[in-house]
Amino acid sequence: MLTRILLLGLSLGLIAAAQAVELTDEQRAAIEARIAPVGEVCLQGESCGGVPAAMGAMGASGAVAVVDGEGTYNTACLACHASGAAGAPIVGDAAAWSPRIAKGIDELYNSGINGLAGTGMMAKGGRADLSDEAVMAAVDFMVENSQ
Repeated sequence: MLTRILLLGLSLGLIAAAQAVELTDEQRAAIEARIAPVGEVCLQGESCGGVPAAMGAMGASGAVAVVDGEGTYNTACLACHASGAAGAPIVGDAAAWSPRIAKGIDELYNSGINGLAGTGMMAKGGRADLSDEAVMAAVDFMVENSQ
């Protein structure tokens, strides 16, 4: 009896999983709207957001990802870099950013990607799901708006 119940549960789970793959146009549009602030993904050879495919970053899947520095900042960096939490330099505060910028962009990229020991700056701002390119684009956005 227990085996039949387990098999029935497994079967229902597989059916639900198979149905989850089939999305309506409305569901797909909702997903696209949720990820739009972070960036967009298109297939190799397509044009993404007006950027020719050759200019995008090529992912392992063959997709071209357009990286949006401001979008990454808004979703991953803003909480600390807009408030100064944990000593983070506030975007737009040229005096706070000046000594950091003087160290060079590679040092800023390294701090963003790997974190900064002894500070509140965690690797990728605590967002391990971010690509290095997304973090670098967010750093570029913050630097451009803090000089």
